Amino acid sequence: VFSKIFSHEALESYLPKIQLVIKDTLRAWSSEPEPINVYHEAQKLTFRMAIRVLLGFRIPDEELGRLFEVYQQFVENVFSLPVDLPFSGYRRGIRARETLQKGLEKAIQEKLQNTQGKDYADALDILIESGKEHGKELTMQELKDGTLELIFAAYATTASASTSLIMQLLKHPRVLEKLREELRSKGILHNGCICEGSLRLDNINSLQYLDCVIKEVLRLFTPISGGYRTVLQTFELDGFQIPKGWSVMYSIRDTHDTAPVFKDVDVFDPDRFGQGRSEDKEGRFHYLPFGGGVRTCLGKHLAKLFLKALAIELASTSRFELATRTFPKITLVPVVHPVDGLKVKFFGLDSNQNEILTGTDAMLGATV
Repeated sequence: VFSKIFSHEALESYLPKIQLVIKDTLRAWSSEPEPINVYHEAQKLTFRMAIRVLLGFRIPDEELGRLFEVYQQFVENVFSLPVDLPFSGYRRGIRARETLQKGLEKAIQEKLQNTQGKDYADALDILIESGKEHGKELTMQELKDGTLELIFAAYATTASASTSLIMQLLKHPRVLEKLREELRSKGILHNGCICEGSLRLDNINSLQYLDCVIKEVLRLFTPISGGYRTVLQTFELDGFQIPKGWSVMYSIRDTHDTAPVFKDVDVFDPDRFGQGRSEDKEGRFHYLPFGGGVRTCLGKHLAKLFLKALAIELASTSRFELATRTFPKITLVPVVHPVDGLKVKFFGLDSNQNEILTGTDAMLGATV
């Protein structure tokens, strides 16, 4: 089922909807008179993307905002100690999950009853159809569980990576300008506007420097530190025997920090993935932001597409600058994010902005 949900055809149909959600969000950020908290707003953005695009729910904005707050409460308490006492995190998480399930059930019922005006098959449609193909009508509980799993998969890690992307574009204006140059050279960006019909999946996948930027963000700021696996067969590693049945944790972050293929590991350098160097090509398990092996992240292509669409919109239609004197420190739990959320002031971009920004280093350093 998930291979269909994240297939090339499915991603192609999601793309215009993803673009609309991102455009809408950046317009809202630019209209805010005060700086925004990027991490918090990125969480709202990825939640909205999951609800509107992946699930196709037509929930009014006000109701969507309330559902987001409940979802946040659920996520914040999902890893609480299972101590069922009044006012405990566990109890709050259970209550939030129940409220969330009611909201999702209402949205699913409305979706099942209202199939008019649908111009693409979303992930939930594919999930329902797949059940029918296998002769099994999914129950409401199964639909709610599947819906929650899809939201969870699309939410925290993508919000983390989106925030890291924005921070690195702020820190490295030359990278942003190089992105703009690539967009102009490919006929996607002209006179400060994205050319109509130019953002198709194949076009986006042909943008090599954009791909390098996203890869480098995910190398240096992998949202989660690692993953767990169960040992299927006893093996030996560095003289130690690891028995069958044991649980093993592998560290994505330590792998990226110590892999010999990466030069100057602490430096943000998208060109390391360019054709001349291709530092990720030497060996299978040096670069694994989405895990590895048969249990690699199924949503990795959707996550990368979302980040690329966000980078294109940021480079094309936004001007933004850091609202604090220095860049914040990064915390690693529960996912990678700036300790203050990253305070940034967004401005609208006039039609000549891209030409203006090809100016001096001083101008590039002042605003992005």
